[in-house]
Amino acid sequence: MKFPDVLRPDASGLAFVGGDLAVETVCEAYVRRGLFPWCGGPRIPWFWPDPRAILIPSRFRVTRSLAKRARTAGLRVAFDRDFAGAMLRCATTVRTGEYNTWITPDMRDAYAELHRLGIAHSVEVYRDGTPVGGLYGLTFGRFFHGESMYHHERDTSKLALWAMCQALDARAFELVDCQVMTPHLASLGAEDVPRPVYMARLAANAARPSLHASWAAWQVPCLPPLE
Repeated sequence: MKFPDVLRPDASGLAFVGGDLAVETVCEAYVRRGLFPWCGGPRIPWFWPDPRAILIPSRFRVTRSLAKRARTAGLRVAFDRDFAGAMLRCATTVRTGEYNTWITPDMRDAYAELHRLGIAHSVEVYRDGTPVGGLYGLTFGRFFHGESMYHHERDTSKLALWAMCQALDARAFELVDCQVMTPHLASLGAEDVPRPVYMARLAANAARPSLHASWAAWQVPCLPPLE
C-alpha cells in the first residue's frame, strides 16, 4: 500500500484512514512517514501527532522509590521472552477510562510477524515466573517506537521501561518514540518535540543500520535476569 504523497492531519493528529498492516506498509509508516496505526480493522487510522513525545534513553528519570523497588521487590526482567503474551496483556489489562482496546487481533497478528522478523520486541518483568508488567514496540535504525505498556503490580511497567532504556543506551539508541505525551510519560523524563524536528531526526535515522535480531540475550543492571 502507498500512503498519499501529502498528508493533512487534523487537530488530533489523524492523517490517513485506510490501508493495511502488511510488513511493508508498517515499515514505510514508521521509517519514512512518521505514522503509526491506532487500531486494526478494515479502516485503519494512521496518526502523525504534533508535537511528538520522545524519551532519550539516558534521560529516563529514576526516582528513589523506583530504584528501591528494583533492588528489593524480588522482580526479574526478560527481553523477547513472550512477545505475543506481552501484546495480549497490553490489550486486556483494564485501564481507567478505557472500555475497549486498539490492540485488535489483526494488530496482534501483524506485529507477531514483525517480531518474527526481529523488528518488534518486548520487555517483561516477572515475579516468581509470572509476568507482572511489560511493554512492546518496534525498532528501526536507532529508534525504538513504543506501542503499549501494562502493569499488574505497582511500578512494573516503569521498571520495564527503565530496563529497556538501559539496554538501548548501551547500544547507542537515540530515542524512544512515545508518540503522544501523558503525565505518566512526562514523569519518567519524556519531552515533546515539534513535528519538523522529529521528522528531521527520523530522516537521519533511516540511514542508520537496524538491529533486527532477537533481544533474548540482553541483560541490564537495574533488574536481574529471569533464569
